[in-house]
Amino acid sequence: MPSRLRLPSTFAVVAALSAGFASPSFAQKRYDPGASDTEIKIGNIMPYSGPASAYGAAGIIEAAYFRMINDQGGINGRKITFITYDDAYNPSKAVEQARKLVESDEVLVVFNPLGTPSNTAILK
Repeated sequence: MPSRLRLPSTFAVVAALSAGFASPSFAQKRYDPGASDTEIKIGNIMPYSGPASAYGAAGIIEAAYFRMINDQGGINGRKITFITYDDAYNPSKAVEQARKLVESDEVLVVFNPLGTPSNTAILK
């Protein structure tokens, strides 16, 4: 019978310790590349030159929108760093630019790249 009495008390101690270690104060902040406590990096690929250069205006509008978000305090206090590159509506150049955004600039996300040929090329 004494073991029965110890079981609930042992269970209570283990449960209390588990709850204490599970609190947010013990959790480590871990972010993917391109995100931190102060910044979110967003990448973009647009045809600022080439046969579809008229659509490059969308990239300019997106940059202005992210500037507005930053002027209003960012996203939960994090400023957005918007990095945009020209692919000239050329799929091979789009792959090059996507690789640069992900590997060199370490963006969190590639946002709204324009064009089916470019998107098909960077899909992998």
